[in-house]
Amino acid sequence: MKTTTMPIIGALESSLLIRRHPANPVLDAARVPYPTALVFNAGVAKLGGRYIMVFRNDYGSLEKQIIGPSHTTDLGIAFSDDGIRWTAGPKPVFKLCDEEIIRAYDPRLTVIDGRCYMCFAVDTQHGIRGGIAVTDDFESFDIVSLSTPDLRNMVLFPERIGGNYVRLERPFTVYSRGGVDRFDTWISESPDLIYWGRSGLLLAVEQVPFANDKIGPAAPPVKTNKGWLTTFHAVDIDPARGKNGWEPSWKKRYTAGIMLLDLDNPKKILGMSASPLLVPEADYETDGGFRNDVIFPGGMVLEEDGEVKIYYGAADTVECLATAHVDDLIRLCLEG
Repeated sequence: MKTTTMPIIGALESSLLIRRHPANPVLDAARVPYPTALVFNAGVAKLGGRYIMVFRNDYGSLEKQIIGPSHTTDLGIAFSDDGIRWTAGPKPVFKLCDEEIIRAYDPRLTVIDGRCYMCFAVDTQHGIRGGIAVTDDFESFDIVSLSTPDLRNMVLFPERIGGNYVRLERPFTVYSRGGVDRFDTWISESPDLIYWGRSGLLLAVEQVPFANDKIGPAAPPVKTNKGWLTTFHAVDIDPARGKNGWEPSWKKRYTAGIMLLDLDNPKKILGMSASPLLVPEADYETDGGFRNDVIFPGGMVLEEDGEVKIYYGAADTVECLATAHVDDLIRLCLEG
């Protein structure tokens, strides 16, 4: 796939069809009733008419100082009646930490057969693992499975396909890709959410015109009459970006892409937008954050009237919302 003038035209079209909500950020550290500095990369689902958000809560950097890879992280929860105004719970709901496990983070929520499943990443002393947990009360989570290293950014489809559960994932293929950030999106199947196989490459970074570093799954897919609509994150590096955040140097930019997968065979891409769906533009995405120029979708809700709510972490600091109509998003994928 070659970069042409199409991405420029597509970028203008994307900016017209998707709208940032005026209430952004919809959740930040100031609205969490316990110590926190960064609230972002949340998973969001709608169940029983209520919106549920499980968010990443980092509270080891209160003075805008980097503590290191073991800085304190847990997962908090928030609820909403309209998907816009959120109330955070009184305490974190999920944390993993022992001699081997450093932390769990970046949750993704999928409702399957009336139960809420959560994918999450786990930093350990021996690599990054992907986890799946399930909850019925949003107070306790039972871990279903943990992958071997190195796997991250797992998201589940909301129903079985061909009798199997399906997930998108991003392996860390360092050696086979030349020892650089060339990470791609893969797809796997499972009969029971424990044993995974029949894996295959779904989308490679070199197939995305607006990425020169890595890509990976973002929000879990939603089912439409045209296919599975799903977002992905795409990363480009520019050495000129300089400090760009709390760290000494942050040269990456995270944008959101979108694609459409076949309903019966999600290993087949029906279409993909030739340009980003969302790029960092608002001040809460580009200035004053932990890592500026970052948009990372973690939740997508398709409403009955066709509105799509896309929840995303901004600048690794706050949680935000953008909306679009499902027909426009499908058209963007198929025409792209």
